[in-house]
Amino acid sequence: MYFKLKSLEIKNLLSFHYRGMANLVAQKREIVGVTYYVGVVRAKLDDEYAQKLRFSQIRLFNHLSSKAQNIVVKKGYLMRVAGEKVHEKGVDVQIATDMLIGAYENLYDVAIVVSSDTDLIPAIQKITHLEKKVEYIGFSHQPSYGVMKHVSESRLLNLIDLEPFIVRV
Repeated sequence: MYFKLKSLEIKNLLSFHYRGMANLVAQKREIVGVTYYVGVVRAKLDDEYAQKLRFSQIRLFNHLSSKAQNIVVKKGYLMRVAGEKVHEKGVDVQIATDMLIGAYENLYDVAIVVSSDTDLIPAIQKITHLEKKVEYIGFSHQPSYGVMKHVSESRLLNLIDLEPFIVRV
């Protein structure tokens, strides 16, 4: 989600009102919990660029878990592949696991997923089989048609939808 918001050229994502966006997508339904899943930047002490990224990520985690946002942060890790390319590892498994546990333990009626990761499709299919709904929230400039085919409902957000949650400095 962070990179989708960044690709919309939203500045200052360390001040973005993520809880407000959660309220928007919940559409006046009761929110049981909001969780932000992310791969954690690891940095060697002598790597200034990675240390800067790590510091920014820590600031993001502090913002998300603040009283105003009240968002649980669950961490996977980042793995460098093919030199400079980085991939999140373990994040999609955590999302799928939490969604399935919530469905089996009857913690929710509708799981709202703001992820375009098609690795979630098997979990989505099982949750739907359990007669729970899964709603996909994507971004109009980069939707996941693969995920959209398997969920109960889809909504695509654009920059106008997100304007109320952007903090201007």
